[in-house]
Amino acid sequence: MSTVTTEPLLRYSRTQRHPRLRPRNSRLLNPASLNFRSKTVELLSNGASFCNFKPRHRVQPVRASSADAAVLDTFQSADVFFKETFSLIRTQRVEGKIFIRLDQGNDEAAWELTIGCNIPGKWILHWGVSLIEDNGSEWDQPPKSMRPPGSIPIKDYAIETPLKESSEQDIFYEVKINVIPNGEIAGINFVLKDEETGAWYQHRGRDFKVPLVDYLQDDGNMIGAKRDLGLWKGALGSLSNIILKKESSASKLQGSSSELEDTKQEKIFLEGFYEEQPITKEISFENSMTVSVQKSPETAKNLLYMETDLPGDVIVHWGVCRDDAKYWEIPKAPYPPETTVFKNKALRTLLQPKEGGNGCSGLFTLDEEHEGFLFVLKLNESTWLKWLGNDFHIPLSGSGGLHSQPGQGQFDVLKAERATDTNEEISPVAYTEGIINEIRNLVSDISSEKSRKTKTKEAQESILQEIEKLAAEAYSIFRSSIPTFSEETISESKVQKPSVRICSGTGSGFEILCQGFNWESHRSGRWYMDLKQKATEISSMGFTVIWLPPPTESVSPEGYMPKDLYNLNSRYGSIDELKDLVKTLHEVGIKVLGDVVLNHRCATYQNPNGVWNIFGGRLNWDDRAVVADDPHFQGRGNKSSGDNFHAAPNIDHSQDFVREDIKEWLYWLREEIGYDGWRLDFVRGFWGGYVKDYMDSSEPYFAVGEYWDSLSYTYGEMDHNQDAHRQRIVDWINAANGTAGAFDVTTKGILHSALERCEYWRLSDEKGKPPGVVGWWPSRAVTFIENHDTGSTQGHWRFPRGKEMQGYAYILTHPGTPALFYDHIFSHYQSEIAALISVRNRNNVHCRSTVKIIKAERDVYAAIIDEKVAMKIGPGHFEPPSAPERWSLAIEGQDYKVWEAS
Repeated sequence: MSTVTTEPLLRYSRTQRHPRLRPRNSRLLNPASLNFRSKTVELLSNGASFCNFKPRHRVQPVRASSADAAVLDTFQSADVFFKETFSLIRTQRVEGKIFIRLDQGNDEAAWELTIGCNIPGKWILHWGVSLIEDNGSEWDQPPKSMRPPGSIPIKDYAIETPLKESSEQDIFYEVKINVIPNGEIAGINFVLKDEETGAWYQHRGRDFKVPLVDYLQDDGNMIGAKRDLGLWKGALGSLSNIILKKESSASKLQGSSSELEDTKQEKIFLEGFYEEQPITKEISFENSMTVSVQKSPETAKNLLYMETDLPGDVIVHWGVCRDDAKYWEIPKAPYPPETTVFKNKALRTLLQPKEGGNGCSGLFTLDEEHEGFLFVLKLNESTWLKWLGNDFHIPLSGSGGLHSQPGQGQFDVLKAERATDTNEEISPVAYTEGIINEIRNLVSDISSEKSRKTKTKEAQESILQEIEKLAAEAYSIFRSSIPTFSEETISESKVQKPSVRICSGTGSGFEILCQGFNWESHRSGRWYMDLKQKATEISSMGFTVIWLPPPTESVSPEGYMPKDLYNLNSRYGSIDELKDLVKTLHEVGIKVLGDVVLNHRCATYQNPNGVWNIFGGRLNWDDRAVVADDPHFQGRGNKSSGDNFHAAPNIDHSQDFVREDIKEWLYWLREEIGYDGWRLDFVRGFWGGYVKDYMDSSEPYFAVGEYWDSLSYTYGEMDHNQDAHRQRIVDWINAANGTAGAFDVTTKGILHSALERCEYWRLSDEKGKPPGVVGWWPSRAVTFIENHDTGSTQGHWRFPRGKEMQGYAYILTHPGTPALFYDHIFSHYQSEIAALISVRNRNNVHCRSTVKIIKAERDVYAAIIDEKVAMKIGPGHFEPPSAPERWSLAIEGQDYKVWEAS
């Protein structure tokens, strides 16, 4: 979807008149007022947390042992048979302020507008001006005399200016704009962008507006001195001011030039002001926890020492186990200080502050009969820390578990799912066999006659979910150790396109996807009918699937701010025209994907507080359907399971009625319209497990999610290793249980840097495989180089100009499912694109094809796919080897070539 602005927390704002209450040189903001609130810890990519134990009775205090302190003194000198350091990544919400100040300069005719922010970040002011003769909401670029140094024009309507570190101690970043009132500019409009997170901060959901004349209409986004000089209130009052001023101006045109100057001055009533608006930002912090185990030289008991630099009160929720089944037990006393019993199921110990106040620690004395120490960390009622979705398990027998030699185990919890890639000491075979054994034990347990009689349906479902999780983890290890693979045995001599899909949501493997619209397609009002005329041409080029724009009634004309989900009369055409288009596409052999926005929905009505969170239409939800942790929309649902999209109410998918309504709506779209599958918008906003539920219910032929995330950069340069980025996308696919693919944003980003900078070596990862999602899970990777957001008239992340065909030569010869953008298909690239599609189809290249990278050097990348297709991109030289195959050139263009095996 489009890049949409997000507004800050606007519960309180403070306006102060200048200059009495706020001298110009006073300190505006105090960093000490920043409020850091712990929100969550990203130990799991899907944000999973430990079971939410909520005691209904007072916990029972337990007596602590006084001998622990003495034992701790000799701990470091004894033999340690287990020691592990875990890296803990947590996120804190930082609260700060945007401030806006208008001051009169030394020259009475000149003013200075200062805009700043006191939260660290890479802040950009995106701004423009409103002209007096323009009564609409369009922006214009300011005159060059107003533009601060470093400003960059954005198309023809705005500029972007970076905020600089302020010389004033209490302000972090600011920018100053010189304002010379001349009777032409009515106001200054702006939004603040944080380039580190991509977030846009607005004023009450709209652009900030600083008026420079007294008759601008206030849409709720105006800041500064408020005046009411009109004869009538409201819109008519604003209109009256305009009429009176124009009449006054006309009557004085016959007078002297001095009278004309007086008329201009009458239009301008500037008054200095200072105003603050609160904002929030998520900032990541890294902490660690070290666990050591030794044998007590005096008692032969196990001594477990735990220390961490996590701030605040850290509670260890713990128990012991006797075998590999890892069933929790409460051990015998003695216990550490500040230990309580929780529901006779576990113990809770408050770790004690370390000397110097840097973190906390605890010492646990455990009998030899126990095989393992189980625990999770509790920071507050909503924040629990786990390991790979499971309890931490520390071995007490010197073998098993997660142990390593002292000082060797530096595990990053966020990357631990791929531990076989980063820690060679762990045997992938042994680890995988352990997971398989766990799956077998669970299957045996749930299938036994005794289990069927004694276990409730809920318990059996819980075991089945555990089996799914273990299977996904085992598959992740296999995928990371053998990134490019064939998921089924395919005879090279007789490769036939399957007549049925391999599994729900992933198609046959031979799909080629056409994005059937761009950002401006809604403007004609008859896009469905226009596209219908091109159906035969699209099919003849070799496309098998087409992605249509969002069909629902929407606040935004492009369709990404849906309102009434069952109203399919949109700016692209009517519901009948949509049905006609889908029918025509089916007749020419093309499957159709609907663009569905499930993360957010625009309300129809306001609640008693004036907040838009009551929905209309057939799905007339109330504020229970809105997540509770988006402060803009006062939802009464649960906390969001993903990232909030602040421009509209975020839907709470944990609500049963919401999920049932969405599943019914998707089923209706399949039956009523004839969609064959889905393009899922902004799936970062909610847990992938809900996607699995929707896919299982609607049974799409093909589905792809838009999981858009920022790549890794160091000092402005893209890192070579983008494993963390593609891991996050793969984690989402895993959470959805593989029922949908995802756009391979990693591959697009790496292609950008490789082609722009002539650094084709980037197209091979550290294991010699494609560096994007296509190198790890090709059957779920939908590769692309451009779409309606990145290209078209938006151009948020446009592919390097003139190098588009190199990008298409890459994705159309490689595994994954290639997606091509409408603007490129119907352009001067059309014949080259058609030729590349023909090569792919003739050689039966599919989403699981194997890749052998031959060259990945500074100026050339070359690969052989399925031993049938050879390709190269870049200005450097490459010719495929002459033996054993003989190669014939199939197509070549600017800096690319493709060959076929004879």
